[in-house]
This record gives sequence, structure tokens and C-alpha cells, in this order.
Amino acid sequence: MPEGDTIFRAARTLNRALAGKTLTRFESAFPALTRVHDEAALTGRMVERVESRGKHVLMHFSGDLILRTHMRMNGSWHIYRPGERWHRPSRDMRIVIATGDFEAVGFNIPVAEFVRSHDLNRHDELRHLGPDLLGPELDVGAALQRMRARPSEEIAEALLNQRVMAGVGNVYKSEVLFACGVNPFRIVAALTDEQLERLIQTARRLLQANVSTGLAPMTTYTGYRRTTRRNDPAERLWVYGRRRLPCRQCGTPIEIQAQGTDARLTYWCPVCQPA
Repeated sequence: MPEGDTIFRAARTLNRALAGKTLTRFESAFPALTRVHDEAALTGRMVERVESRGKHVLMHFSGDLILRTHMRMNGSWHIYRPGERWHRPSRDMRIVIATGDFEAVGFNIPVAEFVRSHDLNRHDELRHLGPDLLGPELDVGAALQRMRARPSEEIAEALLNQRVMAGVGNVYKSEVLFACGVNPFRIVAALTDEQLERLIQTARRLLQANVSTGLAPMTTYTGYRRTTRRNDPAERLWVYGRRRLPCRQCGTPIEIQAQGTDARLTYWCPVCQPA
């Protein structure tokens, strides 16, 4: 699943390409979208801005209309020049937002809907989101309070919970816990406020460090994610995806285990992150 940095980059690139431009074409494979607002109803509207909230992309159009999309596991946004060949087959297309300069294509996006601005704060998914780790400001106290409300939950699961704080996915879960020396299977109640606050701040720092600049095609972004600050691409992550390989700090083989109700894979060092 795309993580918070991927979604932030996607929204930022879409905003740079589309904001202030007039919509010349709208196409969607979602009948629920075209029944409410067909191409004729959307053509001529201005794209006011595109923003991210956690793992949601919100595209604001003039006339108080917002397109909300969520990538889930396989969705992605791509940006093309008019007439440029798509990098994905047309059967994977779910949404096309076209202006005179760019064409934004959403591939394999499973969730899309139109909402009005006054409905955003009441939206069932959006209103329950925890503090956004890539927002302008982070309310650490609110995130800490939401963690404390889950005392029996394993800390790795708490980090993934978007209602605790928005933005952490499976890669950052393992990387943040390693960076803080916390065992992923410890429950929230067993950790001090200082430890929890450090996890929150580290998650924000690592996500921010991986939000690069530039206008790039929107594909699932994993190739350049780095948590080690090392220049060698082969050494960019501490533990994720490194099963049985030596820990970069102590040499102990990295372990892996499915964790939580969704059986997401967790990587950790048993020496650097003792139980």
C-alpha cells in the first residue's frame, strides 16, 4: 500500500500540474462518478488545488466540488502530456482529468467519490483520521492520546492505525521501530510517554525526509525511500525487506513475522529491539 510520503508527493505533483487550469475532459470507469457528474457537468470547471490528507487525495474543483480518491494497495496517479503514451494499459484506467497542458490518469484506484466541502469534516473516513504526519503542524499530544486509548494494542499495529496518526505504512512501521529501538510486539501500555513521543516524532522526521521535490510521474514510490541516510541504494533501509540479512548495527540476522489481524509483515532486529 502506498504510504504517506507517496500520497503527499502524488497530491503535490497533481497540484503543480493541474491547479489553476480549466478541465477540458473528464472520464471515469466508475458509474457512481459519472452518474452524479458527467463530462459535460465537469468540463469548464477550474482545478483549484490538490491536497493530501493522510492517504487520501483531495482534488478541489470550482463550484464546491471535491474528488476524493484512495489508492488502497495498487492505485496510482500518473501525469502525462497531451497525446503522450500511457505507461499502463487502458484497461487499468479508472479516472482521467485533462487540461490543456497535462493529463492526470488514475490507474487501479479502487475508491473514488465526489463530495462537497461542507461534507469533508463529517466524512466517515476523513473525520476519524489521526494527526497527519505530513501536515504543516503535528499535534504530538493528540497522537499520544490516541495511542494511549489503545493500551493493549501491539505498538506496530498502533503505528499502522490511521486513526492514531495518518501516514505510516508497513515500511515505515518497521523502520521507525528500529530507529527507536522498540520491539514491535510490545503493547502500548508497556511504553513510556517519552518512548511513544519519540516514535511519533521519528515517524514524522522519516516521512518528511522522503518527500522530495520536483514534478515527476506518479507511480508507486518505493525505489528512493531512504531511512539510513546512506548514499548506497543497497543500504537505504534498516530492516524492511532484509529477512535473515545481518543487522546494519549489530550483525544479528533480521527476523520477520506476520503481525496483526491483516497479517502484515514486520521486520526487526532481536538484539537492537529487545523484547
